[in-house]
Amino acid sequence: MTAPEITIATPADRPAVVDTLVAAFVKDPILRHLFPDEETYPRYAAAFFGNLFDKRVHRSSIWTTGGGASVAIWEPPVETPAAGHETPAEARYPADVQARVQGYDDALHAALPAFPFWYLGVLGTHPDNAGRGWGRAVMRAGLDRAAADGLPAILETSKPANVELYRRAGWEVLGFLSEPVPTWIMQQPPR
Repeated sequence: MTAPEITIATPADRPAVVDTLVAAFVKDPILRHLFPDEETYPRYAAAFFGNLFDKRVHRSSIWTTGGGASVAIWEPPVETPAAGHETPAEARYPADVQARVQGYDDALHAALPAFPFWYLGVLGTHPDNAGRGWGRAVMRAGLDRAAADGLPAILETSKPANVELYRRAGWEVLGFLSEPVPTWIMQQPPR
């Protein structure tokens, strides 16, 4: 099946993007480490992804397809390593949740390279649309942008099966975090 048109997200896309990501990451090891409680996961994950969306939507670095059915949230290069999972102030997480989010964020930042790069912070497809190649299509839009800038791309994944999927798409393992969640840091060199 051919992917629908890939577009740069606008603020109007926020509800669909957040809904897609909450559904796509329900079994993700990192998100479940951050938000392990079944009852609060939807609310905390929605605040988390909504915050990431809000911070990046005005940078024209969120690509989507299928009305938000597949989403790639990219962080453009910055002077210091790109932020991965900032804590949304509006979430008002309890202290234990806040500690997990901050702990993961600190560990991730320490593992990211010091050179400029485009950072693929989130790549997700709603489970109803999985297997159509839409995730790869929205990822490619950000990779094209990184290539136009002559910069590498960086991502992290906590799913061992994703490592091979990303390798087939041209990514290489750059590093590994064992704590607080086993996580692979991967790079795609500039094209």
